Amino acid sequence: MLEDKGFIEEAIDPKMKLVEEINRLKKEKNAVILSHFYAEGELQDIADYVGDSLGLAQAAAQTKAEMIVFVGVHFMAETAKIINPSKKVILPDLKASCSLAESAPADKFAEFKAKYPDHKVVTYINATAALKTMSDIVCTSANAKQIVESFPKDQKLIFAPDKNLGNYINSITGREMVLWDGACMVHEQYSVEKIIELMDEHPDAEFIAHPECEKPVLLLAKHIGSTTSLLKYVQKSDKKKFVVATESGILHQMTKACPDKIFIPAPSADSTCACNDCSYMKLNNLQKLYICLKHEQPEVTLSNEIIEKARIPIQRMLEISK
Repeated sequence: MLEDKGFIEEAIDPKMKLVEEINRLKKEKNAVILSHFYAEGELQDIADYVGDSLGLAQAAAQTKAEMIVFVGVHFMAETAKIINPSKKVILPDLKASCSLAESAPADKFAEFKAKYPDHKVVTYINATAALKTMSDIVCTSANAKQIVESFPKDQKLIFAPDKNLGNYINSITGREMVLWDGACMVHEQYSVEKIIELMDEHPDAEFIAHPECEKPVLLLAKHIGSTTSLLKYVQKSDKKKFVVATESGILHQMTKACPDKIFIPAPSADSTCACNDCSYMKLNNLQKLYICLKHEQPEVTLSNEIIEKARIPIQRMLEISK
């Protein structure tokens, strides 16, 4: 049942050509499929648009489709609904949450914010819709520096929910933003010692990292950037081998763009688990995508009040990021 599992459970004929059926349903229902770089490669390949959080928000704002199918996690689908309140937004699995978004409950953040009445709030897009309603502007890892620097230097700021991204932006802007103590479970799992060992094994490789990683990891990186920035960097670089510290889904696009190059996922502290995979993102699969398109469920819904309040900081971000 949907209410128990987060998705509709339905037997599928093993002979069914799922990709063909998904494309047929998409056309029949005038739907667009948006996928994050962290989804499985076969899902990225069937999507109409693949990108990072900024690109996905921009794609959601521009689509003419009647229905948005989000191959990602819940906060991304919420953002699409906030931008397009009249459109139906569906997600293959409602339990595809985000450890970073969950690290900042709205009620606790409201108490935190009340301690800093003279501060403006910059909220990383990896947050719940409820948290966005308490924000002055939203940012992504791709535009966080630009968004923060859009405020006067003497304006005091709170940055939430990612303390690692906030620390990184503080370091490159000279700001002293107050940081909420939240983090992404994927990007906190990397082992500095194992990365150094791996780089010793591959002296011809270059280490690149996402700014959600902890500071000691970022200090090792030749390039730090959003998933789109990392992808563009490896395309332009003369190097042929890279160790990549972010969710492993991005390696699919890197390999497609640069088939002559080698990409190695950065090692985690626990060698027994796939800790550089987002377990929430990996709840999405072709079967769930087909069923959700067929039944137009699960649907992501928000109250009009939340949509109206959360849209303001998102629109501010989109205006600045044009």
